[in-house]
Amino acid sequence: MKDARLRHGRASLALSFFVQGVTFALLVTRIPAIQDRYGISDGLLPVFLAAVPILAGVGSVVTEKVVARVRPRGVLRWAQPVVLLALLGVGAGSELWQAAVALGVFGLSVGALDASMNMMGVSLQRAYGRSIMLGFHAAYSLGGIAGASMAWAGAHWDLTLLVSYLPAVVVLLPAAFIGSRWYVEGKAEGDGPPEEVSSGVSVSFKLLMPLCLVMSFAYIGDSTVSNWSAKYLQDVLGSSEQLSTVPYNVYMVTTLLGRAVGDFGVRRFGAVAVVRFGSVLAAAGFGVVAVASGAWIGMLGFTMLGLGLCVIVPQTFAAAGRMFPGASDTAIARLNVFNYVGFLVGSPLVGALGDAWSYRGAMLVPMVLVLATLVYAKSFGPEPARYGGGHERPRTVDVG
Repeated sequence: MKDARLRHGRASLALSFFVQGVTFALLVTRIPAIQDRYGISDGLLPVFLAAVPILAGVGSVVTEKVVARVRPRGVLRWAQPVVLLALLGVGAGSELWQAAVALGVFGLSVGALDASMNMMGVSLQRAYGRSIMLGFHAAYSLGGIAGASMAWAGAHWDLTLLVSYLPAVVVLLPAAFIGSRWYVEGKAEGDGPPEEVSSGVSVSFKLLMPLCLVMSFAYIGDSTVSNWSAKYLQDVLGSSEQLSTVPYNVYMVTTLLGRAVGDFGVRRFGAVAVVRFGSVLAAAGFGVVAVASGAWIGMLGFTMLGLGLCVIVPQTFAAAGRMFPGASDTAIARLNVFNYVGFLVGSPLVGALGDAWSYRGAMLVPMVLVLATLVYAKSFGPEPARYGGGHERPRTVDVG
């Protein structure tokens, strides 16, 4: 019975990751359409875009306090519908203030959603006694591909934002809400009841800082690809406009593939080895992009980036759970803030360096930052399949 509950909980959480991938992709890939609909000026657009991750960071911090009372499954059960409805609000409004309110609600709720999803993922991984976090993030990548494809269709057929968003919300909102009935929080035997796990246990920011830096570095790399790959291929490597849209799609597909098999690599070689390999591969990808002589070489670099970066973020959350087993929810909520720090820093940093120096040179900065993950790789041990003495710990579950 417990194994069945774990499987159901794992499937329902994977669905939540998938839904979030679709939702976020639908928002970020239609930013030009959002700007046109609300008449947001080029000068004001960066303010709107920065507000979302800033408010998401606030939402993550608030979640740290809330989960002590209602547990991560309760936060996730209500945060996901709010995120979907906020997306619909972005598509339904017509006034600038309406866009501001909808994006503000989206930011706050997505911070709570990201934090609670990863809290539950780490909790389930603890119950399984082996690496499963990459599988959840693979579901997110799959959702991102689906959402980006839906956004492409909306743009191709010149659909309004509301018409583009409504089918996704109509399908995904009830699916996510029904799926939330099977949410499970797992815990290793001996941790005590979930409500008592974090009591009296503090999270040392000094110990957590290496993982916070790694999270920021990974998202600086990710935002570089998201925001600059098309421009880089077209303006620096001389590709056509159509071809310049390919690298991000390739990046998303390789991210999905890498995460789909990544858990097997962690179980076989350990988290430290997988993170080191991913860091080196991602850094090499940035290097290839920086020296590429043509568009196809550049795309090879972005492919390497997807395969390398994809393993780092899920393993960073998992490492925080192992580092603070008695206060993993708190550690993950604080670590999640640095997701948004990297997102905020990455795109402006590369843009400023590209304008002041060169875009080839700018690619070397995220390369060095991702490579710096090697310095902190020991923070990812021990292997998640082992909890002392090389033996898996017995599994128990808390079902809600």
